[in-house]
Amino acid sequence: MQHPDQTRAAQFAADYQTYRGLPPLAGLGSFTEAIKPGLSVEESVSRLKRHHYAFKRLHQIFIGRLTAEPVYELKMAFSYHAYLCAEHVSALRARVGEMREPPLGLDKVPHEGLALAFDEILSAPTTEELLLGIYEVALPALDAALKRHRNETHVLADQPTRRECAAALQEVEEMLAYGRAATSALVSADQRYAAAPALEVIRQAFTAAGGLDGTTQETTLPARLRSQTPWIFDGRPRRDARFPDPYNMGVNAEVFLYDASKPIDGQVLMMFYKRLREIDVPEMMASIIAETPDKPWAYYRDMTRQLWDEARHAMMGEVGFVSAGVDWPRNVMINFTWSLGLNSQLTPLERHAVLYFIEQGLMPKTGKRHEWEVGVRSNNALSATFQDFDWADEVLHARVGRDWYVSQMPSAHEAVAYGDRCWSKVLMGWKSWRDAGLTQHRNWWPDTYRQYCDRNGIEPNPDALTYAITYETTRADLKDISASA
Repeated sequence: MQHPDQTRAAQFAADYQTYRGLPPLAGLGSFTEAIKPGLSVEESVSRLKRHHYAFKRLHQIFIGRLTAEPVYELKMAFSYHAYLCAEHVSALRARVGEMREPPLGLDKVPHEGLALAFDEILSAPTTEELLLGIYEVALPALDAALKRHRNETHVLADQPTRRECAAALQEVEEMLAYGRAATSALVSADQRYAAAPALEVIRQAFTAAGGLDGTTQETTLPARLRSQTPWIFDGRPRRDARFPDPYNMGVNAEVFLYDASKPIDGQVLMMFYKRLREIDVPEMMASIIAETPDKPWAYYRDMTRQLWDEARHAMMGEVGFVSAGVDWPRNVMINFTWSLGLNSQLTPLERHAVLYFIEQGLMPKTGKRHEWEVGVRSNNALSATFQDFDWADEVLHARVGRDWYVSQMPSAHEAVAYGDRCWSKVLMGWKSWRDAGLTQHRNWWPDTYRQYCDRNGIEPNPDALTYAITYETTRADLKDISASA
């Protein structure tokens, strides 16, 4: 069929009227837009694969750099942004699968220039250069590519792809807004100048690939700079200056929390401590994800969702202390002993075993249900809300553990027993850390409780003030630690 004159066709489309002026094409766009052919399936899939690769590599970077990043706020942001990337990797994989028969080729590197660009970002030697590489080079390139794809593919024929591009753009722009604020706060002019050569290598690598989406002329690959030596995951947790005593295990929160004789407002404070202390769960889970290769993508998606939930829990604790008037950096000694011990002494599977064992202990009435009941009885509505959702999250986490850990074990019983044995292996540093001068396991609880009481006009409970049980001989699940440990 002969194609009509383009000008006449465009005018006819502009004048075309729907029934009583109803929005055309289910509201997706105009007939003027719809008569343009747009991208072919092959062209659209090619771009989807590059978006997929970018999100997957960004996920790797956020996870890979989380544990050793000392700044608490960045740990939390990396947890969130890794989760967003993981979700979009899943959505993009699904969309490609709708448009092409297997093999989909999603595990292939679309272009060596893209691999080089993300390798350079991952290998950044400083936090400041890392932030610039992510938020001022890679994410802006991904943002521009998604916008081009959304605008150039067919408004009707490829609507599912346009929808995914729009959803991804919303969250990429959220990440970019955070990145602008973070770089403004943390990166000095001198640091920006020092990072300029490395950032230029990243830009040249994207250019060599024909842009992130492959829509421009390819050029010659630049030489590697930061990634000349292959990057290695650093599993040692680090904390910023607001964590002056990270080896401190001087206050056993669980013994206090499960003692019905203790004042309930004190129990709420202990729950806020337990929540904020969960910073170490993303630190540990990042090590499992980073050091467990060749799993189905669903594994990484589920594990990253759990990692993000644990980061949310930590921030719930921070919000709780703020609401209670407690200056937590000054008064509460948040430790990293759990993530340090697991990351340095156990294999990834053993770490997952410990995580699953702890989760199983949280499901009975003495676990998350008890914490929620404490929040409700305390008449502290914020605490009740936090514990309600914390409990709900654990239901999901138990399912993740069954799918990806228990399925590897001989039985569910052995899965729990193995986790118990693995945890017992790492809880052995209390005396050695004290003897090495790393901590005195100072009892920070009385000062914290007094500050809370003073700021809220409450008379301190004398019994609560004298609380001094440590983790020296009792684990967080209230199990005694043997002398041999």
